[in-house]
Amino acid sequence: MSSDASWWTTAAIYQIYVRSFADGNGDGIGDLTGVRSRLDYLAQLGIDAIWFNPWYRSPMADGGYDVTEYREIDPIFGSLDDADKLIVDAHELGIRIIVDVVPNHCSNENVWFTQALDAAPGSKERSRFHFRPGRGTDGELPPNNWESIFGGPAWTRTRGADGSPGEWYLHLFAPEQPDFNWESEDVHAEFEEVLRFWFDKGVDGIRIDSAALLVKDGHLGDMSEDARTLAPGTHPFIDRDAVHLIYERWREIADSYPDPRLLIGEVWLENVERFTRYLRPRELHSAFNFELLGCAFEADKVRAVVDSTRASHALVGATPSWVLSNHDVVREVTRYGRADTAFAMDDRRIGDPVDLVRGTRRARAAALLVLSLPGSVYIYQGQELGLFEVEDLPDEALQDPIWLRSGRSDRGRDGCRVPMPWSGSAPPFGFTNGEATSWLPQPAAWKDLTAEAETGDPLSMLALYREALRIRRGEAELAREDLDWIDAPVGVIAYRRGPELVVVVNLSDTAIELPKDATVVLSSAPRDGLRLAPDTAVWLRAAGVTHIGPAPARPVVGTSA
Repeated sequence: MSSDASWWTTAAIYQIYVRSFADGNGDGIGDLTGVRSRLDYLAQLGIDAIWFNPWYRSPMADGGYDVTEYREIDPIFGSLDDADKLIVDAHELGIRIIVDVVPNHCSNENVWFTQALDAAPGSKERSRFHFRPGRGTDGELPPNNWESIFGGPAWTRTRGADGSPGEWYLHLFAPEQPDFNWESEDVHAEFEEVLRFWFDKGVDGIRIDSAALLVKDGHLGDMSEDARTLAPGTHPFIDRDAVHLIYERWREIADSYPDPRLLIGEVWLENVERFTRYLRPRELHSAFNFELLGCAFEADKVRAVVDSTRASHALVGATPSWVLSNHDVVREVTRYGRADTAFAMDDRRIGDPVDLVRGTRRARAAALLVLSLPGSVYIYQGQELGLFEVEDLPDEALQDPIWLRSGRSDRGRDGCRVPMPWSGSAPPFGFTNGEATSWLPQPAAWKDLTAEAETGDPLSMLALYREALRIRRGEAELAREDLDWIDAPVGVIAYRRGPELVVVVNLSDTAIELPKDATVVLSSAPRDGLRLAPDTAVWLRAAGVTHIGPAPARPVVGTSA
C-alpha cells in the first residue's frame, strides 16, 4: 500500500457503524468478523479507507460512544485479535483504517469514573471530571443552567453508599457519559497513550468525536443568554480557544510516525472562520464539512456552500471534505424526497411526506456532485445502495438515548442505523448468518435494495457508485484542486474539473440541453439524447465549453441615450 502522505486529500472514505454492517457470529449484532467477510465488497466498491464508529468496550448506552476502555474491543464486536486481523486484511486490499476516539466523555462505568464516585470531593480522582456542589438550600439544584445536547439538564447528582445526595457531575450528552475535565494532566496523558496505542497497531487515522467540546469555561457559570447570540469563542463549552493546544500536541504525535497518520475532527460550527482554525497546519488534517449535508438541495444554495467551503479551506491551506450522510442524520434519499430538503439536527421532520422516487433521483445526482468535487468524500454504509430512512420503527425497538431524554418527542437516530441488507428477499436480508433477528428491524421494502439485488444491475445505485469511484480513482482531472464554474441556466450547477471534464447538475424543474460536442462519461439517470432531465447529474468530456444551455446574452455596448 502506498505511503503517500497526501492520500487522504482525494480519498473516498467509507463509514462503518459496526453494529449494523454485518453479523458474523449469528447473534443479530454486527461485528468485526462480519466486517472482514465483506472487505471484498468494499474493495470492489472502490473506497480508499474505512472509518469505524467506536468499537471499544462499552455498556452501549449511546451506541458505543460511552467508552469504558479505549484499548479493548467490546466483546459483542470481537477482540483485539479480530481488530489486528481486520487491519492486516484491509491493508492487503489497499484499504486504510480510521478509528473513532471519544475524548469529550467516557462511560459512567469507566474505572476512572467509578473511582471518582468513591472518592471525596476535591480529590484527584474527581478532578478528572467536572464535579461540583449543587445550588439551593441543600444543593438540590444543578450547579448551572446548562442543557444536555440529548435533552434535559447537563448535570446529574451523585449519591453516597448510604443513599445520601452528594455532588453533581457534568455530562453534555447522556447521564451515562460523564465529561472529562481537560484541565487534568491525567486526561491529556491518557489520550496521548490511546492515540499511540492504535497508531502502533497500524491504524492510519483517528476521527475525533465532538472535537470542539472538550474544553469548558472553568467557572462553570450559567449561560447568560441564548447560545445563538454568543460572540464566537465565548460559548462556555463549545469551541473554546484552549482546545487548539490539545490538537497541536496530537498533531505532533501523528507526525512522529514514518507513515502518515491522519487526524479528522467532528466539528459542528456555523462560523466558518472558527471552523477553519481547527485545520491550521499544526492542528487537524481534516474536519467534516457539514454545510453541504445541511443545506437545501437547490442550485444556488449548493453552489454557495461549495464556494464558501473552498474559500475558507484555502485560507489555511486545507483540503475540503464532503459529507451527505452519517450515523447521526436522516438518510439523504429521505431528506431529498421532502418538499424542504434542508436538514438540521434538532428538526428531523420525521413523519413529513416523502417522495422516495424523487429522493432517490436527487441522491443519485448528489452522489455525482460530491464525488466530483475537489477533496475527500465520505460514504455512509448503505448510501451506495440508496437506502432510505426507516421512520416507522416500533417505539419499543428504539434504543437511541435521545428518544427517552426528549420525553419520547424526538425519535432519535435509529432510523439511519438499521442493519445493512445484503441478500435475500426478506429480513434479515443476509445481515446475520444465524437464526437471530437483527438488533433493529429492517423494512420489507428493502428487498430490492440489497447488495445482491443491485449487483449486476447497471441502473442500480450500487452500480452508479462503483462506476463513479472507478472513474474518480483513475481520472487525473478529478484529483486536481481547481474548480471553475461554467455559466448555466437558473437551477443548474455546472463546473469544469481540469481542461476537459465538465460536471452538470440539473436541479431545476425542466430538462436542459447539453453541449452537442460533449461525450457523456457518466450520468446519474438515463437521458433523452443530450437532454438532461431534472434532478439529474452528468459528467462530460467537453473541451472548450463556456456555458450550458442557451448562450448567455451579451451586454450591449457603445449605445447612448
